[in-house]
Amino acid sequence: MLADILLTEPNRPILVNDCGDVIDAEVRSKSGVGGFAIKAAYRTVKAVKPGIIRSVVSVLVDDFVSQLEPTYDAFNEEGGEDITSHLRRNAGSVAEALLVITDRRAEKSRHRTLCKAYKKLRPKGRKHVIEAIPRIGAMLAKHGI
Repeated sequence: MLADILLTEPNRPILVNDCGDVIDAEVRSKSGVGGFAIKAAYRTVKAVKPGIIRSVVSVLVDDFVSQLEPTYDAFNEEGGEDITSHLRRNAGSVAEALLVITDRRAEKSRHRTLCKAYKKLRPKGRKHVIEAIPRIGAMLAKHGI
């Protein structure tokens, strides 16, 4: 199981930090007007509550890993050679699986600033998650997937 690899000690805190690094890198990579909006929202959220990104990742990571279990199973059934290539071939379904978690959390969150930023950016969420697939794959490969 993917959870056995990623969520056990000492791996879980390393994974949380690596996820935060992926998010930071993805935000930095954005350009244009849309990139400006993403960067502004990200700065706002981080300014309101420093450490919020890794804190939220820590809360969500178990659900994210659970959502990726079917993808991981399919990856292994195909021979388990290159997780990034597998994720790229299944980018749409991977993005939707991960966004289900953030959508649910945003609906229940008490953090109004975070929810406002999320709702503003969510319409392009699928596109952004798909763009993050190479970094997500590299991060999973780093963890032995």
